[in-house]
Amino acid sequence: MKYCTNRPCALYAVTCPFNKLEAIKSDLKSNADDDSNAVVLTKGISSAFCPRFSPDGRFLVFLSAKSAVESGAHNATFSLHRVDWQSDWNPNVLPIVDVVPVVLSAENDCFPGLYFPSILMNPWFSDKRTMILSSIWRSTQVIFSVDVESGSLSRITPHNSSSSWEVLSLDEDNIIAVCSSPVDTPRIKYGCLLKKQVPNAPWNWQDVPSPLFRCSKEVSSRLSSLQFSIMKIPVRSISENCTEGASKPFEAIFVSSTAKNDICNPLITVLHGGPHDVATSKFSKTLAFLASTGYNLLIVNYRGSLGFGEEALQSLPGNVGSQDVNDVLTAIDHVVGLKLAEPPRIAVFGGSHGGFLSAHLIGQAPEKFSVAAVWNPVCNLALMVGTTDIPDWCFVNAYGSDGKTYFTEAPSKDNLNILYDKSPISHVHKVKAPTLFLLGAQDLRVPVPDGLQYARALKERGIEVKVIMFPDDVHEISRPQSEVESFVNIALWFKNYCQ
Repeated sequence: MKYCTNRPCALYAVTCPFNKLEAIKSDLKSNADDDSNAVVLTKGISSAFCPRFSPDGRFLVFLSAKSAVESGAHNATFSLHRVDWQSDWNPNVLPIVDVVPVVLSAENDCFPGLYFPSILMNPWFSDKRTMILSSIWRSTQVIFSVDVESGSLSRITPHNSSSSWEVLSLDEDNIIAVCSSPVDTPRIKYGCLLKKQVPNAPWNWQDVPSPLFRCSKEVSSRLSSLQFSIMKIPVRSISENCTEGASKPFEAIFVSSTAKNDICNPLITVLHGGPHDVATSKFSKTLAFLASTGYNLLIVNYRGSLGFGEEALQSLPGNVGSQDVNDVLTAIDHVVGLKLAEPPRIAVFGGSHGGFLSAHLIGQAPEKFSVAAVWNPVCNLALMVGTTDIPDWCFVNAYGSDGKTYFTEAPSKDNLNILYDKSPISHVHKVKAPTLFLLGAQDLRVPVPDGLQYARALKERGIEVKVIMFPDDVHEISRPQSEVESFVNIALWFKNYCQ
């Protein structure tokens, strides 16, 4: 479930072995199937997890990823539900109430839906009916409250903040949170209502001094020379069957130097994986490192990213290698048009599906990029489908939601042809950019042969290639030593070919 929320799941009630209330124990057993002491509480929904009881025991609230289960997308828009709990409850007559439904298409900058919401173990305000959540909101993460009886939402973090926020703790109506941005290291914040009795009253946020996030003078100086903005990128070439949500602008986070120069810094295009993931505006030490070495960053949240509504998200499966590629090229053309980048002084970097996109881009637009770096990239879906731990992902991405029907552990020749045609390997003969490969030897998601085959194909065609293998790393390559080694090598590789 960590990366694949499309797996069906349910909530169960079991008899506590230390509970002396025999009547409750008897009720549980009488309601159980097959004489088991586990009772399904969420029979009417395909996905249910992260349960929380209200302090007074009136409500059981839980999250659902039913959109992912039904569509096959490994991540999709979450929903929040409520069960009205009673002492004489019967699991067969526990109606599930929608509190926060799936949002198909968000209007302007309005609430786009729930995406990997962070829920505290005790998320309840003093009124015992309102809970606090952190969730992705387009290219940022925000904190908001939900009244589980009425379903009303209220944004708690400042509306004018482009930073990302996450709640850490709640005590009655006092919040401790963390706030950061691409150019600001994490800061601890304390929040409280200015006027508790006034509806929609603003929250007051104060910095909490902490030695944990102090930086050296050199790091602080480098970060102070950077700035960022979140750009809205209009969709180019909208197809006839494009949904309303998928036709709305996507976003990109642009990080640049504050210094005024006649010549633009070289640009690194940064692409997240997933593909149903998102790059938020929180601080990343690795991306800050790349920006501090003299590069501008264009971090693209192409359509299919989390945080922009379900229709935009579901527009990508079946269109990988085309829609996402066009979105990235549109974002690059947007900053070039603003004279913030100059081809071909453009690099591209991404991992997993971001590596898939990077490899596609250097094949489909070879004159646009001078260099590339990829970690554990998906380069050949026809090869990956037989080796990965999530072969269904290959089918859903190639066929769309119909991939659930087409999926088989023994793909036909026609299946393999479609998977191949959707893959970067089909464009490998056009690649010109020197490419660095970072591969985790223990990766079960995108096994090593996928990247190695593509690297060898490039080398066979005379393209400069470097492969670094991390023997103990899995898909993320996130062990501290490996992460440092990765980004030092990326910086050196880009310095050689993109200055």
